[in-house]
Amino acid sequence: MVRDWPVAPDEVLYVLCVTPRQQVRHEISAWRPAVPGVVEVFHARFTEHAYPMHVHDAWTLLIVDDGAVRYDLDRHERGTPGGTVSLLPPQVPHNGSPATSDGFRKRVLYLDMTQLDAGYIGPAVDTPDLADPLLRTRVARLHTALADPGDALEAESRLAFVGERLRGHLRPAQALTGALAGPPPGQGVAQDLRELLDERLDRGITLAEAARLVHAHPTHLVRAFSAAYAIAPHQYVTSRRVDRARRLLLDGVPPGEAATAVGFHDQSHLTRHFKRIAGTTPGRYARSRGAPRPL
Repeated sequence: MVRDWPVAPDEVLYVLCVTPRQQVRHEISAWRPAVPGVVEVFHARFTEHAYPMHVHDAWTLLIVDDGAVRYDLDRHERGTPGGTVSLLPPQVPHNGSPATSDGFRKRVLYLDMTQLDAGYIGPAVDTPDLADPLLRTRVARLHTALADPGDALEAESRLAFVGERLRGHLRPAQALTGALAGPPPGQGVAQDLRELLDERLDRGITLAEAARLVHAHPTHLVRAFSAAYAIAPHQYVTSRRVDRARRLLLDGVPPGEAATAVGFHDQSHLTRHFKRIAGTTPGRYARSRGAPRPL
């Protein structure tokens, strides 16, 4: 089998699903490189999976090698036309689905806030898809370096150039919108709730208790949060927990332990939400760390 995109050695998983209509192939590879600033590397091919609205606590840097993805970000429909690099900011809800019946093949880097600070979130929301051949080439070469643990120094160097290019795209918009870096008027209750949900992510909180702590009626709280962030509070919590579980699984934590560590009731609870958001089960995702590399 000839591949035109790099994978980490011994870190690819094939799952074959057969339906009466067609064969649907999912390919998944995920790992955590020892490169500061890179939270996770994720390669996947999906033919039918559709991501629901969710959030990440890291920047999502995406290139599509085959097919196309359509997604909604900040209530605007977006897409990945050929050759673009997509940068989805942290804490901003988005979804994703194949733009054609053939699905898509993608490579994703999750970058922490040391690479791009919060001041770039607004500009990235406005312009998430970047038509820049040089940036795309740099991102692709970074993936190649990250696939080999022995190339950590090269990966760090390539990451620095990727970050520089991204900041160059976003900086003009950042200068114009710098005064808007804080929350817009009327978002105070929603922001208070988000901070509370983040603080209590692992042990949870009831809506009644949250309403009492932020001094707002429960229904007003849900409406305000959903209006401000385009995602319901419970969806926000679930997606953040799945995000944390992904990191633990890639660190070798068993799915059952990861489930309870991030706030799910048990492994089956994690599995239900993990499959819906990530397109595979926690066990398969974890095994992608050490599955044999295809010939």
